[in-house]
Amino acid sequence: MSEKKHISKKELRRRKRKRMLMIKTGILCVLLAILGIGIWALAGGTEKIQQKAQEKEDQKTAEVDGSVSSDSTGGSTDAPATKAQIMAEADALAQTYDYDGAIEKLQSVEGAATDADIITKVAEYTSTRDACVRVNINEVTHIFYHSLVVDPQKAFYQDNAQTAGFCQWMTTVDEFKAITQQMYDRGYVMVSINDLVKKTVDDDGTVHYTEGDIYLPEGKKAFVLSLDDLSYYHSYDGRGIASKMVVGDDGKPTCEYIQDDGTVVTGAYDCIPLMDQFIEEHPDAVYHNARGTVALTGYDGILGYRTDGDYKTREDLTDDQTAWLDAHPDFDWDKECEEAKKVADAIKADGWTFASHTWGHIRVGDKPLETIQADTEKWLTYVAPLIGGSDIIIFAHGQDLSDWHDYTMDNEKFAYLKSQGFNIYCNVDSTQYFVQVRDNYLRMGRRNLDGYRLYQNLYGGGEDRTSDLFDSSQVIDPQRPTDPSLYDLG
Repeated sequence: MSEKKHISKKELRRRKRKRMLMIKTGILCVLLAILGIGIWALAGGTEKIQQKAQEKEDQKTAEVDGSVSSDSTGGSTDAPATKAQIMAEADALAQTYDYDGAIEKLQSVEGAATDADIITKVAEYTSTRDACVRVNINEVTHIFYHSLVVDPQKAFYQDNAQTAGFCQWMTTVDEFKAITQQMYDRGYVMVSINDLVKKTVDDDGTVHYTEGDIYLPEGKKAFVLSLDDLSYYHSYDGRGIASKMVVGDDGKPTCEYIQDDGTVVTGAYDCIPLMDQFIEEHPDAVYHNARGTVALTGYDGILGYRTDGDYKTREDLTDDQTAWLDAHPDFDWDKECEEAKKVADAIKADGWTFASHTWGHIRVGDKPLETIQADTEKWLTYVAPLIGGSDIIIFAHGQDLSDWHDYTMDNEKFAYLKSQGFNIYCNVDSTQYFVQVRDNYLRMGRRNLDGYRLYQNLYGGGEDRTSDLFDSSQVIDPQRPTDPSLYDLG
């Protein structure tokens, strides 16, 4: 007989209550466990959940910006630009009158042919482009500056023989800003000197030029800009002018300036960074994001760096060069050249071009061929390698190789410079336009926007030669001296 038959009904009821209690206890434990997880989530777990959510949001933002995209491993890879990003890039091109580039950019969007936004924008750019007018290359004016004066008191009011030169040749920062703004307001648009011509090269290296095709909206006027003597000569020391060009934290070219207490500060103290700032604020101030041309001598180095060979050999030094070397006993010529090249590379990457201004700032019209040859060899040896060479020569002192008649190969100076790779030649000419596009060269006259010109415009008693560009009375710096003897007015 089995044991079960001997268990009373009372015992069975007791055991049943015990099992029910165990079940309830188990359920309670499960509930407590669940509650514990919830409490954990509200405490430390909440922070992790929020972190995960933020990471997901950051990922989405990065993908919209076109900077990264998720891959299968959860890392990030370069992602193609978004439609919005491409449209913004196209608009930036269109602002500089590069409508073809803007249209090409838009057409790179996937599905562009059926995208309503893209179709509308392409039609807009096409219409604007087709309404543009071809620039008459023979009516493009060319302006130029020297290094700018930051402190007029230092530049213009020292009692020495150099003061008249600074008054005549230099423009102040405020004058430069006012001229730039007025020219922009009048519809002037900067073009590169290389935009003026279309260049072809034969198999033997022979260069041919024809007039370039520049199209601007009606009412806009093209101009070319160049800068002379961006070498920061020793004679500039203490005259309230920047001391050198450097590369800024953003990789862009900028300047160093030495304050009265000897502190060196970095900023927009000369034409290059000031023009870059203006273009950033007014992208339609330039054609196809053009920049100007920087003309360099070599005898005191370039861009504020003492790169000429005389600093290395310590031979044939001027008193200024000797004093500078004595003040810099740790000078390393190779390192100096390396730093100058870095700055030159940054200037070129920014869109600027370089030119020869002759090595010794010589008068090519007055000097014999032998002197020009020796000078050119020095420029090609000590300057050209640092800037990557150039086929542009901007003559010092405003001189030229001949009168206004065309250059020919019978002109031995022209024939020599052509043989050394120079194809673009610039003098100084106070007329509004002087442009010669010939098969084997481009020649252009330049207009000096300096203290001499401003003072002559206002007080010289003759023609205002820059009234087409700006109002001199609204430009001239009130800190500029008024002594006519300082401006060649007697």
